[in-house]
Amino acid sequence: MRGVGYHSGAWRHPDVPAGGARDFRHFLRSAQTAERGLFDMVFLADGIGIRGRDEPPGALCRSDQNAELEPLTLLSALAPMTSHIGLVATASTTYNEPYHIARKFGSLDHISGGRAGWNVVTSWSDAEALNFGRDSQMAYADRYERAMEFVQVVLGLWDSWEADAFLQDKSSGIFFDPAKLHTLAHCGKHFKVRGPLSVARTPQGRPVIVQAGASEQGRDIAAATADIVFSAEQDLSKARDYYACIKGRLAGHGRAWESLLILPGIVPIVGRTRAEAQAKSV
Repeated sequence: MRGVGYHSGAWRHPDVPAGGARDFRHFLRSAQTAERGLFDMVFLADGIGIRGRDEPPGALCRSDQNAELEPLTLLSALAPMTSHIGLVATASTTYNEPYHIARKFGSLDHISGGRAGWNVVTSWSDAEALNFGRDSQMAYADRYERAMEFVQVVLGLWDSWEADAFLQDKSSGIFFDPAKLHTLAHCGKHFKVRGPLSVARTPQGRPVIVQAGASEQGRDIAAATADIVFSAEQDLSKARDYYACIKGRLAGHGRAWESLLILPGIVPIVGRTRAEAQAKSV
């Protein structure tokens, strides 16, 4: 649900709000339509930099994917305007800190009544690096090594409070049971995070973890931590291989086969008839 779609010229269609990527009302209509249609979730892709290359010259100014709403702010606004659809946003492990992510998505899960999900990504572009004090992107292996530790820290922070920690006993004056508050005290290669998290255990226990691991390192992160993995394989045999590869790694992380869902990506073109849909695709 990024902007008005992934087609670079979609904003020019006469039935499309050209400024939809900056318009809350556009996203609200989309989310409420998806909810009426019984979709499981809406999902916001995201990047934290405008693509810097104008290739071929004049191409950059023709794209609507250069000024967008920040996804967690947007989903927090959508949460009270929807009731049962999942709310998933992308957040980078490269230019965030685990405590920030754990706190923000934990808060969104409370605000939405248990409908939040985090799409785990690493940032790969120099355009993003230049916004965060770097001259170039972090080395590939370092990005994924950091990402694996990052997710483990976030999961640990989400376990700071047990579900029944908050007694809120007015007569005794005891607000929470200190035995049910846990300090993470993580000390690793990339992060040193004491904790505990200043957000109570969430309605889901923790937000859903989403990933799109195509690389070897990405597949490892997915198998170790993800609840949902997006796949964009266009060939059936390659899709089957990918499925078997991801699922085959679960046991090595002590996880059951059914603990992870793999969702194949499609681009639906909708029409009242097959001819109308085909005409739209030209």
